[in-house]
Amino acid sequence: MTVARTRIKFCGITRADDAREAVDLGVDAVGLVLTRRSRRCVDLDTARRIRRALPPFVAAIALFMDDEVAFIAEAVATVAPDALQFHGGEAAADCVRYGRPYLKAIGMAAGPGVAEPADSRWRGLVAAHPAAAGFVLDGHAPGAPGGSGQRFDWSGARGFDRPLILAGGLTAGNVGDAVRAAHPYAVDVASGIEASAGIKDPDKMRRFIAAVRAADEDERVGSAS
Repeated sequence: MTVARTRIKFCGITRADDAREAVDLGVDAVGLVLTRRSRRCVDLDTARRIRRALPPFVAAIALFMDDEVAFIAEAVATVAPDALQFHGGEAAADCVRYGRPYLKAIGMAAGPGVAEPADSRWRGLVAAHPAAAGFVLDGHAPGAPGGSGQRFDWSGARGFDRPLILAGGLTAGNVGDAVRAAHPYAVDVASGIEASAGIKDPDKMRRFIAAVRAADEDERVGSAS
């Protein structure tokens, strides 16, 4: 899927001030990690405060990973996210039950007991989630949480007929190459813009966005020549 502008999501936001800084820099979405398995997890009250700090047209994405149905339902009611992102082994029926658009994450790395090639893995999950709004390709192995900073071979991320969000080990130094290699709908970053886990670095945030925009401009110039 070719797009004119690569969308940007800053994930693992834990402070309202970081969310406001991200908005000022021009992000399209902010990720709120609500699964307790993550070191960037925020409680529902904090997530609600961050969500309320966002202006119109900046989306709040709530991230879960094999969490209890009752907890997710409470989180959706409390935080009112624009969309949900699932990083575990959730089936399609588990994802659609909350009445919100959802993204399904796919771990692209190999891991213990993972014999299936990455391209077969994502093709299978795309087919299994026909209602998904898009797919997040992350550098972790299946069953592992995101936010690990692990990269994968971006050339294996082509061929999607639905929005692809590229994640995993992205930084200001490599995101331009990732955009040029995979032409994703969006890029998703957490550790690559941090001073420490959950604490964002304004300079890294700024340089990341500048690198994406520079890659977009290169793509426009290349297509016009």
